[in-house]
Order: sequence, then C-alpha cells, then structure tokens
Amino acid sequence: MSRKLNRAVAVAVAFGVAGAAFAAGHLTEDQQRAMDARQSHMELYSFNLGPIGGMVQDKIPYDATTAATAAANLAALASIDQAAYWVEGTDARIEGSRAKAEIWTDAAGYLAEKEKLAAATAALAAVAGDGLDAMKAAFGPVGQSCGSCHEAYRAPRT
Repeated sequence: MSRKLNRAVAVAVAFGVAGAAFAAGHLTEDQQRAMDARQSHMELYSFNLGPIGGMVQDKIPYDATTAATAAANLAALASIDQAAYWVEGTDARIEGSRAKAEIWTDAAGYLAEKEKLAAATAALAAVAGDGLDAMKAAFGPVGQSCGSCHEAYRAPRT
C-alpha cells in the first residue's frame, strides 16, 4: 500500500471511530424527549412522596387533605402507561440517565415492578386520608416497591 492510501484508510477509520463514539454519547430528539419525560415522571413521584414521607416519619404534622391528595397523585402517576419513556439507547451509558440495561432485557420483570407500585399506591390512596396510622401501614409497601425497582433497574449515582 502506498503512504497516501495508508493515510486515507487511517483517516477514514479515525472518523468512523469518532463518529461511533459521538453517536453513542448523544441522543436523538425522540430519545431525549423520552428520557426527559421519564425523569420528570420520577420527579413527580418524589414531589408527592415528600409530604407523605414527612408525615410518616413524624417530621411534619399529619394533614388528611394533603396526604389524600399526594397519595391520589401517586396512584395516578403509577397508573400511567410509561412504555414510551423507555426508548432503547437511553440507559445509564448516557450522561444523565441512571436506567440500567435490564429494563430492556428484563421487560417482564420491570412490568411486574410497575404493577406492584400501582397496587401499593392504590392501597395507599384508599387510606391516606383516614389517619396517620392507616397511612403509615399502607406506606411501607410503596417504599418497598420503589426500593426493589430501583435496586434492579436504576444505576447508582456516579
């Protein structure tokens, strides 16, 4: 091979590798929208868990209206079809994502976790306005559901 041909091949390979690396680290518009939507959904879970968790831990006074509203919001959030949020290529390899690849390789397991959360939040919503003791009893399964899903399908913070 001539030096010109060697150089041309080397440049082509370098651009190919650089292009692949760039593509692996950047999302399409649809991927970004899906990732933004699911992260916003998780923020809404957190927002509504906050006052309930504060009441359960006796950090803030129990308020039946606030508890019932937050629990109803959690149940509504858990019932939303999230399938469009989980676009392949938006896992933890992408900056800002903590989604483990197992969400895509173990879809049945992920869906089972989602169903557990839906049942637990529905049970919480049914009793959250009925007093602190009733809410505390129903809150445990919600926390357990969140924890088991995060353990299986969410990467740790880096």
